[in-house]
Amino acid sequence: MVSKLQAIAVCLAAASSLVSGQTFRRLGTCPTLGCILPPDQQDFLPGQLFDIRFEVHAPKNGSEAFNNGVPDEKFTATIVKEEKGHGKGPRAKSLTEFFGLKQEPKLEKWTFSWFEDLFAKDAKTPSVVNVASKVYRSVALYEPGTYTVVLDYYGGKTTVATWVVRPLAEKKKAKNVIFFIGDGMTTNMITAARLLAHKTINGKYQSLLQLDKFPVLGHQMSHSIDTFITDSANSASALYSGHKSTVNAMGVYADSSPDAFDDPKVETIVELLSRIWGSAWGAVSTAFLADATPIALTAHTRSRGHYGPLIDQVLNGVTANYSSWTGHDGPDVFFGGGAENFLPGSGSYLGKDYYTEFAKKGYSVSLNKTALLAAPKTEKALGVFCKSNLPVWLERNIFPENLDKLSNDPAGGKGAAKDLPGLKEMTLKAIDILHTRSKKGAGFFLMSEAASIDKMMHVLDYDRALGDLLELDDTIRATVEKLTELGILDDTLIIVSADHGHGFDVFGSADTKYLASQDDDRSKRDAIGVYENSGLSQYTIANPAISYNTGPNFPLNWDPRYVLAAGLGANPDRREAYGVDKSGPRTPAAPLANGSSSDYYANAKDKPNGFLVNGTLPTDQAQGVHSLTDVPVYAMGPCQETFGGTYNNIDVFYKIATCLGLGHGKHVTQGKKGGK
Repeated sequence: MVSKLQAIAVCLAAASSLVSGQTFRRLGTCPTLGCILPPDQQDFLPGQLFDIRFEVHAPKNGSEAFNNGVPDEKFTATIVKEEKGHGKGPRAKSLTEFFGLKQEPKLEKWTFSWFEDLFAKDAKTPSVVNVASKVYRSVALYEPGTYTVVLDYYGGKTTVATWVVRPLAEKKKAKNVIFFIGDGMTTNMITAARLLAHKTINGKYQSLLQLDKFPVLGHQMSHSIDTFITDSANSASALYSGHKSTVNAMGVYADSSPDAFDDPKVETIVELLSRIWGSAWGAVSTAFLADATPIALTAHTRSRGHYGPLIDQVLNGVTANYSSWTGHDGPDVFFGGGAENFLPGSGSYLGKDYYTEFAKKGYSVSLNKTALLAAPKTEKALGVFCKSNLPVWLERNIFPENLDKLSNDPAGGKGAAKDLPGLKEMTLKAIDILHTRSKKGAGFFLMSEAASIDKMMHVLDYDRALGDLLELDDTIRATVEKLTELGILDDTLIIVSADHGHGFDVFGSADTKYLASQDDDRSKRDAIGVYENSGLSQYTIANPAISYNTGPNFPLNWDPRYVLAAGLGANPDRREAYGVDKSGPRTPAAPLANGSSSDYYANAKDKPNGFLVNGTLPTDQAQGVHSLTDVPVYAMGPCQETFGGTYNNIDVFYKIATCLGLGHGKHVTQGKKGGK
């Protein structure tokens, strides 16, 4: 899947990712010298395909130095299903015997290095580790219950992993699932968006968000497997596969091998749907399509940055070099940005033209809104509407003159992409195609992502983030209407959630006119009104009965004198003046004038009338970062009642999979579609 040079780059990237955190780890899921992947305390869907890797580490130096750096190549591993009330219980078996494999996998060996702490990093003294390993590909556990895996090594050392296979779920309760993801979206952001776009009289809202009308609300915990702050890659992977992973990883348990694409894999929701029911599926995003949230539906790698190979995976599945399962049928719908990974050149896999590669497999290809709306409903559809991420809702609808500054033509020209769809147009077209193409009884699965809620929160551009959240809510409203029109609302489970959160909140209002008139930073801060001086929203609210060019569910003005005073819990140094930036998204921090590209300070060109705010992050961080907060889960339709309460992010996958009847026993043949 990757060239030798790419593999070397992956190895270096993996090493650098290990030293980026405050907690240094030899391998995040392996505190001992013997590693089992998947590790202890993992859950599985009955019949879900996955890989198992064992690693035995022999550090040559550092605090863990052991056995002169020689790993035990004769390690053994066994697995047993625990049985209660049956005397001694079943015998533990080798994995080859237990899974009925034809032969034992080959022994693999490699070397990697890591820094034990910041002192070792500063001194540039890495610890070197030699590894002996085996990997068992494409196995499955079909019977619900608890399984114990034991790795024996170094003549007496053991590592134990306990796995749980969830109950069987073979009956379909929902024909279709639409999963909306507001990337980075939190309850506080939803509250702020409601305030911007919906009128209150004496503290009572006169209209509500579509989200407010959902019958069930729950919360999911977003931690990754080895850190409590997650990124979009492994959090999306948990939502789609029921398996937590490591920051930057998708569809795999991150191992220590040199190749980022050979890590032990787990089957995702769309791979299961393709294999078991032959369902139609699609992804829609306002991000570039190789970005974490859309691509994690099919990605199997610990390095989210290999965009070209990941676009190939979404079309062609996992290659035989890394797994014996083909992965999935290509998506029926794939809409978003990221033309640089489709145009032939350095950004695409092997330099190929992926517009052509998709067209060869029967896809219509749309590069603008006009072509998208005209695309036939009966054919698979690729829509790539710009380079990089789609411009946000505010640029497309309120400040369209800012689009002229861009060079993002999806055909590769130097001009700007102007004929752009929004999340609503892409999602409604996707539903039309998926509904038309879904086989009788098979239904469809659609993921629709409002990506720039997160991207704008990162750069502290709260107006643009909330504008995209309102676009998401407007899209959900239109989706409910569309499903009703098609007569499939009652057959469709609609879920709305996030992959993680940001530490965002509103703490008052800001008088932008008074703030700009003051000469010093401390006086400017007097413009912030708190408690009784916070006042009410000054945003002009559209009449819900009247459809303006931007729709009735958005503010009519984005630049009142009195605006929301808001902030994040984690920031770089920046200047703050509040109010919308009319010229485009913010760049809150910039490199210092000394030329260092990794030492950021408040950008003097951003909010020049504002006051200086010292940051809370390392000085090499130019943007805000994610937070620990639980994120909401809204549900309506079949199985909606299962989404109430507070649960782990992996449980979102199991709730969806159960509703779709994807938890099957051995009577479903591996790789054969069509269910029972």
